[in-house]
Amino acid sequence: MEKAKVYFTKELTPEKVLEMYRLLGKELPGRVACKVHSGEDGNQNYLRPEFWKPMIDAVKGTVVECNTAYPGERDTTDKHKKLIKDHKWDSYFDVDIMDASEEVSLPIENGKQLDEDIVGKDLLNYDSMLVLSHFKGHPMGGFGGALKQLSIGCASSNGKTNIHSGGARKKGNNIMTDGSFDTPQDIFLESMADAAGAVVRHFNGNIAFINVAKNLSVDCDCVGDGQAADPCMEDIGIFVSLDPVAIDQACIDMVKASDDPGKETFMERVNSRHGTHTIDTAYELGVGNKEYELIVID
Repeated sequence: MEKAKVYFTKELTPEKVLEMYRLLGKELPGRVACKVHSGEDGNQNYLRPEFWKPMIDAVKGTVVECNTAYPGERDTTDKHKKLIKDHKWDSYFDVDIMDASEEVSLPIENGKQLDEDIVGKDLLNYDSMLVLSHFKGHPMGGFGGALKQLSIGCASSNGKTNIHSGGARKKGNNIMTDGSFDTPQDIFLESMADAAGAVVRHFNGNIAFINVAKNLSVDCDCVGDGQAADPCMEDIGIFVSLDPVAIDQACIDMVKASDDPGKETFMERVNSRHGTHTIDTAYELGVGNKEYELIVID
């Protein structure tokens, strides 16, 4: 497999995001879904709509999200719409909560754990997708980047449960009465890789990825109520690629290569959750390539 190209810059501005995207030479056709993380109520680290505005405007994109499977301000459509308004996403963009009314199953053949990925039905309304990821840590997955946005991010509320439980709907894995999941960690991570592959195959090449390594907390933007940890290391920069595996691998490699002492805290979160197993599995499944050429842009 030919090495994937990953473009990188240290410059972290909204305008630079668009400049970096254009280096890909990829014209996303038709209706473009721009997958973002809307940020849980009380989270201080998520990337604001103003940061993404030049990029989303350039592709005439629609911001897309899905409801969560955990209690919070995004677990129902009504609450999620209110948060979208409070965080001003709808002041800048058209916004589509893709599982607001229905969900649909994307088939998975030869998956590690899943035979379907349950996504918001509105995903089918788009011809292409721009995956806009805030690269950071994650309490359950170890880290969040492109693969998490494709998998958990595009899954409906039921789909998120299906991934977290390693396919409980079909396999009988245990979902605890408190809503947590009695799922071995690697099974959860392999389920994320399965689901990410389903979305990549659905768009059949009409997809691109931007990871922004900024506000590098060990916690995800889904941690709200002032409970998310503050960033543990300095910002790194912007990564863009047509390959979701390569872009996440490049981000992890850049953290490891950093001389910032905070990287030990960040990598402890990744390693304690076996987070890079998601990358390894996605590579094994053919979702993308871990081997990449890093092209540094001033």
